[in-house]
Amino acid sequence: MSAQLVAHGLSAEFGPRVVFDGVDLVVAPGSVTGLVGANGAGKSTLLRLLAGLDRPASGTVALQPPGATVGLLPQEVERRAGESVGAYLARRTGVADATVEMDAATAGLADGDDGAADRYSDALERWLALGGADLDSRIGPVASDVGLDVALDQPMTTLSGGQAARVGLAALLLSRFDVLLLDEPTNDLDLAGLDRLERFVTDTDTGIVVVSHDREFLTRTATQILELDRHQNSWHLYGGGYDAYLRERERARAQARERYEEYAETVGALTERARTQRAWADKGARTARRDRSERDKFIRHHDIATSEQLAAKARRTDRMIERLVEVPEPRKEWELRFSIAGAPPSGQVVSSLSSAVVRRGSFTLGPVTLQVDRGDRIAITGPNGAGKSTLLALLTGELAPDEGTSTVGASVRVGRVDQARAAFDGDRSLLDAFLDHVAGSPADTPAPTTSEARTLLAKFGLGGDAAARRSGDLSPGERTRAALALLQARGTNLLVLDEPTNHLDLPAIEQLEGALEVFDGTLLLVSHDRQLLDAVRVDRRLEVLAGQVSER
Repeated sequence: MSAQLVAHGLSAEFGPRVVFDGVDLVVAPGSVTGLVGANGAGKSTLLRLLAGLDRPASGTVALQPPGATVGLLPQEVERRAGESVGAYLARRTGVADATVEMDAATAGLADGDDGAADRYSDALERWLALGGADLDSRIGPVASDVGLDVALDQPMTTLSGGQAARVGLAALLLSRFDVLLLDEPTNDLDLAGLDRLERFVTDTDTGIVVVSHDREFLTRTATQILELDRHQNSWHLYGGGYDAYLRERERARAQARERYEEYAETVGALTERARTQRAWADKGARTARRDRSERDKFIRHHDIATSEQLAAKARRTDRMIERLVEVPEPRKEWELRFSIAGAPPSGQVVSSLSSAVVRRGSFTLGPVTLQVDRGDRIAITGPNGAGKSTLLALLTGELAPDEGTSTVGASVRVGRVDQARAAFDGDRSLLDAFLDHVAGSPADTPAPTTSEARTLLAKFGLGGDAAARRSGDLSPGERTRAALALLQARGTNLLVLDEPTNHLDLPAIEQLEGALEVFDGTLLLVSHDRQLLDAVRVDRRLEVLAGQVSER
């Protein structure tokens, strides 16, 4: 079905705070709207409003035709206890709910309920439209297409991050919604998965709204960009692709700054004129009244009248200022200004592996022989499940090999952002967890006080209530920011980043790139972010394929 979603005047509130106000958006068939903005700007909130899962503070969402279906694929692959891969795919494609509705309508037919025939007809039409009739036959080819090699009855909770990402991608490819809302679909996808996702998004006739911080993905797919500005509480819709959005945004910001400076210059000049006129008027009046040397009263009256005329001019100048249309000063764009705290240099050899082998069930990494020297900047690439994270664990001494040897050099201090952001995924509050991790810093790295820790977390957008929340309740983006804050609080000379841009907003990614450029320690970087890999200076590239490591 060819469908269109129209949002008019949408507003959302979180307590007393207005998240966004008056958003207008048309999602036409075949269009791809990239939804961008800083973390906390309301992107996921807007998706839920478009999906009809939440009610807006004001505004409307309408589907044309009204019976069209809308599918929201969330940011993280939800792993419910007891749910199999097959059941997950049925739920995420909407087929599971449609089947329940059809079964209920069928039971109503059997019981002779009034209106059961109409309900059954509607339920059957929805079930067919969502692909329920051939879902089972389509799962196999799609699973093969995305490289998903798990059984349909395998519990979702047993999957690795890469496997879960493939299941999420399979759910998207299997879906037959009339409008698709995608929240960070590129997270955890390898290059092959990204390519498959891009082909789906560009080839489908379905209208799509996608939240993504993958700049290359947006460049290749988006036909328009909707930007939510958290700090100025505004929104802007830009026609054209992502590159056009960047150019237009910079042009708009430059024009806004130019208009404000022109306005400020005019106000300043008029204010100075009024001040001078008022000062001359006051001085002239006082002089005329006190000067008794002038015997001619008409001359004295003339001098006083001249001073009063100057005062009147000052009042007219004040009115000119009041009549000016005020131009607000453009808010300076917020910058994280992130830096990575250094540590004294390590030994010349940071890490070495000699015929190292790791076995995990049917998976084997190695044998790997590899040496990382001080100052090396290494990018590690490869498909999901190839063994990249296992290789990182070997190199940092976190994991011992089943065969061969691994050695971590002298005075190595590891700073890590792991793919699961496990450092902040427990029951303790964010602040307490942060202080616990910092407390493990070497003695020559002064630990921050509680007040200093709060200030640092606030700098990363984790102030106030966020610092007191349970770590496990933080969003993926908040956990990533907390991990970056930890890098700034602790000294490191071996920086290990495993998919660091997942869940980061675009301004933070750009700040991370800048921090990596000036970091002078050893770097191990695993990423599928194509623009990050192009932007960050590296001198060695390792590729991991099916448990084998090669240098390119």
